Order: sequence, then C-alpha cells, then structure tokens
Amino acid sequence: MLLSTRKTDVGSEAQGMKQLHVEMENCYGIKKLKEDFNFDDNKVRHPRVYAIYAPNGAMKSSFAKAFKDASEGVPSKDRIYSDRVTRRVIVDENGKDIPKDSIFLVYPYDEALGHTKKTCLLLVNEKLKAEYDKINESVSQAENTFVEAMKEQSKSKKEIKREISWAFTQTYDSFYLALRRVKDEVEEQSLPWADLDYDTVFDEKVLAILEDKDMKSRIGKYVSRLNELLDASLYFKKGVFNYYNGATVAKQLAEHGFFDAKHTVRLNATETIEIASRKQLEQLIDKEKEQIAKDKELRKKYEEIDKQLRKNMQCRDFDAYLTNHEELLPKLENIAELRQEVWKSYFKTRFVEYQDLLDKYQKAEKRRKEIEAQAAKERTQWQAVIEIFNDRFVVPFTLNIKNQIAVTLASEGAIVLDYSYNDGDGERPVEKRTLLESLSTGEKKSLYILNIIFEVEARKKQNTETLFVFDDIADSFDYRNKYAIIQYMQDICDEPNFRQIILTHNFDFFRTIHSRFVSWKHCKMAFRSSEGLKLEPADGINNVFVNIWKGEFFSDQRKKLASIPFIRNIVEYTKGKSDSDYAFLTSLLHWKPDSGSRTIDELNDLFARLFNESAPPKGTKAGKALVVDAIIAEADKCLSAPEGLNLDIKVLLAIAIRLVAEQFMVKKINDQPFMDGIGSNQTQELLTRFKTDFPNENVSIRALQNVALMTPENIHLNSFMYEPLVDMSDEHLRKLYKQVKAIK
Repeated sequence: MLLSTRKTDVGSEAQGMKQLHVEMENCYGIKKLKEDFNFDDNKVRHPRVYAIYAPNGAMKSSFAKAFKDASEGVPSKDRIYSDRVTRRVIVDENGKDIPKDSIFLVYPYDEALGHTKKTCLLLVNEKLKAEYDKINESVSQAENTFVEAMKEQSKSKKEIKREISWAFTQTYDSFYLALRRVKDEVEEQSLPWADLDYDTVFDEKVLAILEDKDMKSRIGKYVSRLNELLDASLYFKKGVFNYYNGATVAKQLAEHGFFDAKHTVRLNATETIEIASRKQLEQLIDKEKEQIAKDKELRKKYEEIDKQLRKNMQCRDFDAYLTNHEELLPKLENIAELRQEVWKSYFKTRFVEYQDLLDKYQKAEKRRKEIEAQAAKERTQWQAVIEIFNDRFVVPFTLNIKNQIAVTLASEGAIVLDYSYNDGDGERPVEKRTLLESLSTGEKKSLYILNIIFEVEARKKQNTETLFVFDDIADSFDYRNKYAIIQYMQDICDEPNFRQIILTHNFDFFRTIHSRFVSWKHCKMAFRSSEGLKLEPADGINNVFVNIWKGEFFSDQRKKLASIPFIRNIVEYTKGKSDSDYAFLTSLLHWKPDSGSRTIDELNDLFARLFNESAPPKGTKAGKALVVDAIIAEADKCLSAPEGLNLDIKVLLAIAIRLVAEQFMVKKINDQPFMDGIGSNQTQELLTRFKTDFPNENVSIRALQNVALMTPENIHLNSFMYEPLVDMSDEHLRKLYKQVKAIK
C-alpha cells in the first residue's frame, strides 16, 4: 500500500479538523475516488456533518471498510484484484493523517461491541475518584513493598497474594482478610520457619505425594516414635520444647545480648545446669539431639519416608532439603497448619512491612466505604444515557447499571448491566444472552445503538476529536426507533470536536436526515463511472419535480418529457383515473391507439392549465412535433450523455424503452379487441400474449422480459418515493434501450 505523500504544513495547529481529504484506489472494489469534505463552511447550517447516499453495490461497505482499516492502523487492499496497488489517503487540511483513535466506525450492527475504558469513564465522579485513587495509591505502594518482601523472604516465584489468601482462608481472593485474621498470632509468633524455602516444600507434586495414604502412615509412625524419644529426653518435651525450639532460643538470646550481659540459663533435669554462653547451650542441645537421632527405630522410619520420596524424581529437591531439615518432618502431618506457620514466620521476620500495610489498609478502609456509599448515590452520565434510551426507543426491555460503585471509582473495568423484560403483563429480570434470543432484529439493533451512544458520550466527556463514519446505522429499524437515532445524530452534530460522515443506501433515511440537519450542500450521491467512484451533489432529494423540473418545463425538453409520470400522479391524486387528462398522459407512457398523434402543444397546454402557468405560443414547429417522436429523439441523445446520477435521463429512457417495446408487441400481435380489453398492467399483459403467440422469438422475449422487469418502478413513481430510480444505473437503461430498438 502506498503511503500519503502530501506535504504537512509544519507549525499549523488548527483547532479541530477543518477539511478531510480522501483518496482511494483499488480499495475493496473502489477503483478510484477523490473527495474533499469541508467541515468549516460557515455558510452551512451544520458544517461538520455529511451524508452520502450510495445505492447497493456502489461504494458504501468499501468506503467504510477503508476507514475501519485506518482506525486500526492496517493497510487496505482489494480482495479480488490482490495484485493491484492499493492507495488510501485520509488526511486533514494540513496533510496530516487522521489519528487512528480519532476514527470511529459504526457498523449497522455489531453484537460483539462492548464497553471500553472510555465508556466506563461516564460513571466517574472526578472529585470522588481523585480522593479514592489517592487512598488506593497509598495502600497499593505499601502492598507492593510487602509483596516484594515476601518474595524475598520466601524465595518463591508463586503468586504471593494468592498463596497467602489460600493459607488462611482457603480462597484465592481474600488477601487482606488473611492478613488481618492472623495479626495477633504474628505478634506472638516465634521464627521457626523464617528461612524455609517455600517453593521446595509447597511444590504441587510434593504435596500430592505427602497426601498419599502410605506416606501419611509412614510420617505418622515417625512422629509417634519421635514423641516417645522426646518424652524420654532430659530437656525436650513433645509439643512444648523440642530441639529446634532450643536452637532458636540459643540464637535469639545471643542476638539480643543475653549472654554478653552475663546472664545465665538454668536447665532442669536430673541435675541443674547453668548455661553461660550460646556455644555451651548449642552444644548441649546438639548432644541431646544426637542421642535422639541415633535411635535405630527412628532412623528406620525416616529411611522408609526417604525411600518413598526418592522413588519420585520430581521430589528429589524436597528430599535433599528434608535431609538437612529433618526437624520439618513432624510438621508434614498437617500441611495446612505448616503453611500457616511458615507465612506467619515470614510476616514476623518482615514485620515492619507487614504492619505498615495493615495500618494503611485499615485506615483507608473506613473512608473508602464512605466514598463508595456516596458513589452509590451519584447520578452518572451513564444513567442519563440509559434514561434517554428507555424514553426514546420502543423496546420490550429496560436496563440499569449493576456495578455502578465499582466502575464509578475505577479507571478500568467492565460495566455490567441488569436487564428486565416486559411483555405488557409483567416484568422479569433476564440475562443478556436470553434477552438477545428473545428480541427481533430491530430490537437487538436498538440495544447495539445504546452502546454506540455510550461511546459517543464518553468521547464527548474526554473532548476527544472524532470522525464518526456511520454505515447504515438505522437499517432495519421501525420508524419510531429510526427517528430516535436521527434525533441523537442531530443532537451531536454541533459538538465542536465531532465530525460525521453518514453512509446509507436507504433513500428515505437520506432524505429525512437532510430535512432535519444535513445541509443540501453536504448531501452527496455516489455513482460508479468508467473512471471510478464519484460523489455528486444530491439533486432532487425532496420533490425533484417541483423543486427542479417544473420550473424548467418549457425550457428543457428532457425535463419536460421526464415530468410526464409526475404530472400523471398529480392528476390521479386530484382528479382520479377517469379524468381525460389522466388518459392523455397514460397514452404517453403506454402505447395506445392515440399515442402516435399527441403533440407537444397538447402537453404544454395540459401543464399550463394544471399549474396555472402561461404556455408558449401554439402552432410552432416545436409545438406541432409529436410527443412520442420527441421522447425517442431525446432518448437517443441520452445514449451519449455524460455519466452521472441523471434522474431525468433514467426516467426518459424508461419511458422510451416501454413505448418502443409496447409499440413493437402491439404491432406484432395485431389484435385490437385484445388491446381494448387490457385494463391494467399493459406491458405484462402484452408480454404474456407475445410469448404465447411467438414462443420461438427468444431474443425478443429476453429483451421484452427485461423491459417488464426494469421500467415500471422508473415510470410509476411519485414525488414521495423514487428510490428505485436513484438506485438503478442509467448504464443498464441505456443498454436495454439499444436492445429494444434493435428488435426486429
């Protein structure tokens, strides 16, 4: 993909995008497009919004897809002709690329669209959140310090908060509850396991083996024999004071200067012994410990445990660790209790960090609850949007915010909505999935529109400059909900940071937004030409006959002849089909016995009478000309007319095609009583008879079938609805006209 090479004017910082320049080549079927959108025209009612009517297949989806690529920062391409070089330029008046975050594409429907960080901000009370964030930041810093201390102390690579929570609550998300629950115990805790290697002991595979029934039995027998030996010991006592406790006492007394102060420890046994140094105490403990360790029965039971551990290669590290920390073995009878003692030992070792975190958390907790209570009472922008939605859109459900407090005070987090379904006889809560299964397509799209409104309001709140590209946003809506969407688009069209390009293939929607808020100057109609895609001014959005053709009836032959269907509609609505003027005009649209004799003077006279106008002088050469001849002559000229929307050309070609086709069939069938019996649908009646009488004329039948298929909607039209005329390319009508004239 070729990048934009337009020069950027350095130093020119416009307040909001004034111009949008778009160039596309080989973008998803768009052969070539070059267009400028002027969002800074003070002569236009709402300069920051454009509407583009694009018949199906013209450009709408391709145009939208290219903008979607730009919003995602990815190259565009041509899916069919992938070897062609694609070029996409979307820049402002300074030649700068539009930032991808500033482009928001709105598809007709996207069930997956959810709430973003932007939309969550609609719930935020900035003052409350600032205080809430300050409180949380203080706690967060203390928490990070404590967690790092625990990682260092335990030498663990596990998720510390989950491990602590599980140790004391048997859940993974109660970290602070766990810390508070053992505060008193930590203050009284000794440090038997402060240096224990956590991951080695509490490895998942090790724990699985320790929970094995045979292993539990062996450990139990070992502990039972150890307790017997402790009961027989001079200085140790099971469950009260073992040799590990003794070593800890020796260490702590020495570290606190007990022996340096010339204090002594008296041990009571068969004889009283005064201990005056750490070394003397440790030697005595080691001697007593050695006596116990030499017990043959104890050794045998330990070896059975060791042997079973060594069978599993995954437990070798633990086995080696246990060899040097045999005092751990009795604790393996109750892993949960050991885990708690280990963590309390860590907490006590890093008591400063532990105490600091608890203090800050507990001080913050009270104020947090007060702020949350206040947040629960807040009426947020989200609620305002929901009220607008519930009021404007006709749907069988209402909705409310479920987690308002959490999202009001958080900068991130998904919004959760509660839905209630109401069928007129009762209201019931319902899950979103069940709701979607129960809604019609239009109702689902209404819910989707709600998400779009949230996104728009979030960008409004953040003052985010945004180019919205709406791709048939109102497609498949009933009229009331369609007008609700139109009203909202009108509400935002004056936002200084917003620009809109509204794409649609619905001509009624196109005309409606023009009448509400999109200036005629900013209404465009797309059509394909041999050179590529073009956007032309939207002629005749509302009442092309009255606003354009009627005023040029006597000066523009093509518009005069193209006006015939409209004039007949007016006669039908005001006088009825039995009126002679209606019959006269019908003979110019269907081949009747008098079709070849009606003159331009007659048509001028009818127009002048109907609209109280002054007709040109009668009897001139132009006035004496036959209307049918004029229609054929103008249709011939249309074959070489420039490409474009060409509403008058389309109507005129359709009239000429049908007259030529019907004249051919009438002459070929040659049955006047049959003709006199046709009351309506003359073209179809003639075609049915023609196929019966001349079944082998395949070339003619094919052409005539296309006449019946393509021309009625282009002739039987009125000033209120002529979308088929706009949608159809005049290229098809030119081709069909040639085919019909070539019928022999």
